[in-house]
Amino acid sequence: MRKLTVFMTFVALSGISVLSAAVPAAAQTYKADDIIKHFGPAAAPKPPVTRGLCIGTEAECAKAGHVVEAAKPPSGFDLVVRFKYNSDVLEPDAKLNLDEFAKALKTPQLSSQTFMVEGHTDAAGSAGYNLELSERRAQAVVRYLGERGVSAAKLVPKGFGQSRPVVSDPLSGDNRRVETRLRTQ
Repeated sequence: MRKLTVFMTFVALSGISVLSAAVPAAAQTYKADDIIKHFGPAAAPKPPVTRGLCIGTEAECAKAGHVVEAAKPPSGFDLVVRFKYNSDVLEPDAKLNLDEFAKALKTPQLSSQTFMVEGHTDAAGSAGYNLELSERRAQAVVRYLGERGVSAAKLVPKGFGQSRPVVSDPLSGDNRRVETRLRTQ
């Protein structure tokens, strides 16, 4: 009985962190204006970039007046749609965010942009099944946005299965998601 009490005390004391790690991240709320600001044209145009060559270290080139700017990765947007285990059904909070995304995509500021709609799964199940499930999830988002008047030509669905987890636990619910990103090519 003493061992059970010690174990229960341990669980009670450590259960907060154990339970919080097992629960998927809380849903974030998005607004169309924020999406437009993120993807829309910059407020002030940047001066034209010229090409040049500087032989030397970064510091030497900067001292000589050459602007050394590190390459930046393409901007991703953290519009994440989460799914329940083994499901491609959109939840009510996901639909609210997708409604805002649809509103933003129909504005003049984003009318020429194309977006990747990337489906993902956790690692439960076979790789083949998870790839198919991730494709269904991406299609569910594209279908929903299409029903809200977004042109299918602006959306490119792709499934990645379990190959791109966002947390170290491959079975975490955080990995069951669709992410939208600005298409860069």
